[in-house]
Amino acid sequence: MTRALSALMLLLTSCSSALKQGAAPQLIPGDPTAPSQVTPAEAMEIAQQYTHHTWRPFARNILHGKDKAGVLVNTPDVTHAPQQDRKGWWVPGEMNSGVPYKWGGFDNPASFDLAIANGSAGGDVSSPEKRRADNAAVSSQAAGVDCSGFVSRCLKLPSVHDTSKLPEVCTELGSAQELQPGDVLNIPHRHVILCAGWYDPQHTWIYYYETGGAPDYWKPGLKQAPLDALLALGYKPLRYKGMAHELVPSGKQPKEVLTRAVKAGAIVVENPTVGEP
Repeated sequence: MTRALSALMLLLTSCSSALKQGAAPQLIPGDPTAPSQVTPAEAMEIAQQYTHHTWRPFARNILHGKDKAGVLVNTPDVTHAPQQDRKGWWVPGEMNSGVPYKWGGFDNPASFDLAIANGSAGGDVSSPEKRRADNAAVSSQAAGVDCSGFVSRCLKLPSVHDTSKLPEVCTELGSAQELQPGDVLNIPHRHVILCAGWYDPQHTWIYYYETGGAPDYWKPGLKQAPLDALLALGYKPLRYKGMAHELVPSGKQPKEVLTRAVKAGAIVVENPTVGEP
């Protein structure tokens, strides 16, 4: 037997062994007509990239006032300290972690870095005035990502789908108990979060990624909260049509996507509220 043939036989034996051990879930591809194709693992990886992205801003990336087009911008830097608890966080001159929230933002980490290097404002917090003005309140001179921009990026969508458009490319689940990593919980015209898995076998708490929600409003993060409390706020469970998903037999648990180390960093949110769109 040649060396190449021996290597091939070893590879086939290893693959067969891995399948028997259930090392990886069998995924059903998404709808080929969907705007993009993505797997749960890919969605979680993108979410983590936004959460842990490091960047160094400077004073020129701070803006609390109107941009050149007359749009009011408030960056979530440490000088942003409104009356409520939604204070800013990033520090100029230091390495910061996490792509900041920007109303109407759809940056990926690379486009965000380029914009910051060119002097753009580092994020732009939401406000009642911005929600009323909607797209007219989006600043072209600020960089970052909002909740729907973040979820759209995690789903590898080619363009942003806001909370009112996401249902058009998703299927509503029959029950929130069917949620799997990569699915979304959405409230049209309000907020959207990305399901990252179950905290417990009883499916009472979930892990989820979001930006624009408590307690760290203006940066993306992994959180865990009671499912019933989220549903009581009006969230609807959706599955993106282009999301590959695991066919889970009755009584079985879907494969975990997040590692134990990643889960350990999740923020506990016992009493969730609806975040910013």
